[in-house]
Amino acid sequence: MAIVIGGIGFAVAVAFFPPLSALGELIGLGLAFFNFRIFVRHTTKVQLRGEQSTKAMRRQLGSNTLSRLTLITLVALGALLLNGPLGIGIVAGLVLYQIVFVMNVLRVVLGQGGIQ
Repeated sequence: MAIVIGGIGFAVAVAFFPPLSALGELIGLGLAFFNFRIFVRHTTKVQLRGEQSTKAMRRQLGSNTLSRLTLITLVALGALLLNGPLGIGIVAGLVLYQIVFVMNVLRVVLGQGGIQ
């Protein structure tokens, strides 16, 4: 679903905004997808290690998450400083991915009877 919305956003960006904003949107979607895939991989590794204290698991996941989000933020800010439309496109791609992600989570929660 994120690919479809990203494609629509790309077409809109190409039609109405500077071309670099469309490229930025694709980069932003790619960064968000990369972040999610790495998060899933790290979470599975922590679960596969077996008996660990909750505090150790939180620290490990927290440091991994912090470093990934710092990298993504630096890429977005760097692009924004170098070229405004490209940076705005990256931020828009990240936002689009998060909106689609939240919509998918909401759909699953509501499909299972909602929040109790």
